[in-house]
Amino acid sequence: MKKKGHKEVSIPTSLYKRIEEKIKGSDIDSVSSYVIKALEKSLSKGEEAPESLSKEDEEKVKERLRALGYLD
Repeated sequence: MKKKGHKEVSIPTSLYKRIEEKIKGSDIDSVSSYVIKALEKSLSKGEEAPESLSKEDEEKVKERLRALGYLD
């Protein structure tokens, strides 16, 4: 039975069984819950803030932008 606001995704039976074994005795109540948590964690890694430039690199970028006429 599909939950409202959810889509169905198929995974290999062997993977499903491995997840079932992994979550036995844990606080995770279903394979679906495990998969949702794993995917959310994986996807959030790509959303991390980019590293900021060092002062030296920032000055190099500004100098280049000035040379190109983008900055005064």
